[in-house]
Amino acid sequence: MAIMTKGKLIYEGKAKKVYETDDNELVIVSYKDDATAFDGLKKGTIAGKGVINNKMSNILMTHLEKCGIPTHFVEELSDRDTLVKRVKIVPLEVIVRNVSAGSFSKKYGVPEGIPFEEPTIEFSYKNDELHDPLLNEYHAIALKLAEKDEIETIKEYSFKINAELKKLWKTHGITLVDFKLEFGRLPDGKIVLADEISPDTCRLWDSKTSKKLDKDRFRRDLGGVEDAYIEIMKRLCE
Repeated sequence: MAIMTKGKLIYEGKAKKVYETDDNELVIVSYKDDATAFDGLKKGTIAGKGVINNKMSNILMTHLEKCGIPTHFVEELSDRDTLVKRVKIVPLEVIVRNVSAGSFSKKYGVPEGIPFEEPTIEFSYKNDELHDPLLNEYHAIALKLAEKDEIETIKEYSFKINAELKKLWKTHGITLVDFKLEFGRLPDGKIVLADEISPDTCRLWDSKTSKKLDKDRFRRDLGGVEDAYIEIMKRLCE
């Protein structure tokens, strides 16, 4: 592939910047070390996070492509930069849960760490001003966030992604507790997995000790945040 250089900055989020390229169908995603939590109320920096999230996401996207899940991933360009297909993000965040934790435990009054017999799935409206409220499929269709067939595709992909990632992480001594996914539309309307898969977007616990090896260490002031990110990346590459 021809050498791609960063063009105009077209988007900057909490954890990434997105740049134009010479190809209108491709963009460059650049990962930052910035960290936020609780709708941006808590802010900080996790040294080296951008490098780890970039590398991990690319490894997992490549794995999922081999499992039949279409993604936006094209090519890793550097430690922090990756070339991806330009997509229009579907404004639905998809949360898949295998074990009770986080907001699920808080909302429903159950302790963390209870395995579910079947994974659960929930949607939230990707809207910062509204603080990403939970919604169901009927709400999503009524708000014209996605078509019914798109939601079915997203659900099918999400459960398959969960099954494949659970198997993969288990081989590295990690329990995939829950995770967030985002999907996008290619110009032809095809739905593909987008955004990232990383310790920022997944709860990842040591299978034996339940030690948290993800962004919860930052959210909850548990300490050892950088070490946790380094450890989870090391496990994946073993």
